Amino acid sequence: MHATLIVVDDILPLWQGLDLQVLTFEEYLSQYPKIDEPKTRVINLCDTDQYLSKGYYCSLLAEARSHRVLPSVRTINDLREVDALSLVPLQSKINLPPANDTQTSLIELTLLMGQVQETQWQPLAKSVYNRFPAPVLLLSLSQAQEGWNLKLRRGSLQDLNEQQQSHLITHLQTLEQHHLHPTSRKKSARWDMAILVNETESLPPSNTEAIKKFCKAASKFNIQTTLIQSSEEVNLSQFDALFIRETTAIDHPTYRLACQAEREGLIVMDDPASILRCCNKVFLQDAFRYQGVPSLKTWVLSDVRSETLDEVETHIAYPIVLKMPESSFSKGVFKVDNREQLIEKTTLLLESSALILAQEYLYTEYDWRIGILNGKPIYACRYHMAPKHWQIYNHSAKKGKTGDFETLPTFEVPRVVLNAAIKAAAVIGRGLYGVDIKQKGGHAYVIEVNDNPSIDHKVEDRYLGDELYMIIMNEFSNRLERRGR
Repeated sequence: MHATLIVVDDILPLWQGLDLQVLTFEEYLSQYPKIDEPKTRVINLCDTDQYLSKGYYCSLLAEARSHRVLPSVRTINDLREVDALSLVPLQSKINLPPANDTQTSLIELTLLMGQVQETQWQPLAKSVYNRFPAPVLLLSLSQAQEGWNLKLRRGSLQDLNEQQQSHLITHLQTLEQHHLHPTSRKKSARWDMAILVNETESLPPSNTEAIKKFCKAASKFNIQTTLIQSSEEVNLSQFDALFIRETTAIDHPTYRLACQAEREGLIVMDDPASILRCCNKVFLQDAFRYQGVPSLKTWVLSDVRSETLDEVETHIAYPIVLKMPESSFSKGVFKVDNREQLIEKTTLLLESSALILAQEYLYTEYDWRIGILNGKPIYACRYHMAPKHWQIYNHSAKKGKTGDFETLPTFEVPRVVLNAAIKAAAVIGRGLYGVDIKQKGGHAYVIEVNDNPSIDHKVEDRYLGDELYMIIMNEFSNRLERRGR
């Protein structure tokens, strides 16, 4: 996978004779890059407090040499500009102990590869490290009337005492043991890809057989794959690409990992922007309207005032479909038949979201799902409604939760459906999307665009077979080649 270099200002006695490749900045400057060197990761422990210092140039040169480096130049610059405001989102996601419950008004934490010895502060340390990935971080918490004030700065070996340096060495040795297995394969792959899965998910985007086929297809393009889970401690800097095969959401580890991977320079599918756009149906409908994407009549609701409901009823006839902005697999979607039900369900949904969608109801025997990758259709399915139900999924049914399906070659899809899918996907980006479309006669109506679409063995791959997985991995390979080794 990666050869790891530990770059320091000076090799102190504690760092001599270790089973780690430790070298000074001067040695890194003069001895690298090497001919036919393996993929290389650099842990920069030099002092970076000063702009254009050795530590700054270490990360800058590492990036120029296509070495994966921690911290990146972007992280170094971010840490110079970090303030209390930028740390607010971190502490808002963590249940910090009440400030007045502690015995001291000032707490100072040293984060070593994202780890702290004070276990009660580990969730905060993990969040800080994910946002500012650097080997040594110094975090101060001071009590204030409204809670905790956080201050963060980048640390170096000079900031650590001998015991802390020993802990850091232990973390680095563990990193080597867990993530680097250069002798475990006869031939080193050109690229390393992490595939994010969730083994406990009831409706994952890809079943187990599909994941195996993705891995097999990746190997054909010299890509080594590793399955990871968001619940694990994962060092994304060891990978070149991240393929998300867990259902995504904004306030969710999938989105945070996608953002972290993008900051680390990985090829990410789907990227954070695509997740952000696809996961919110308010954005989709607004974008469809302005970009001229054919879609059903939709109204955004923020209250249940009579004037608001009058306006909805003027434009949309009953039954009306109500949707939560963030939902998937037909969850958070409801059908109402009259104003009484509209008021009742809208009131309930607005307790969870400031906005909801009211959409025209159009019954069809099936919905089209067109798979789009980098702007081109790659597969097509017709998903039929669940038995005796108006949606593809019937989550309340004891059996028969889903309807039948048909997988077709894209050249058999009506041109009006393909054109609508391509136009809708272009609103989102150049990733891997599943575009849901209803067709009535010669008209197509885009319902939504899904990032991270379902690709199951014996369903979406029924027509193309293994070629579907090859197409997707070929796109990863092309993007990795364009990015450079």
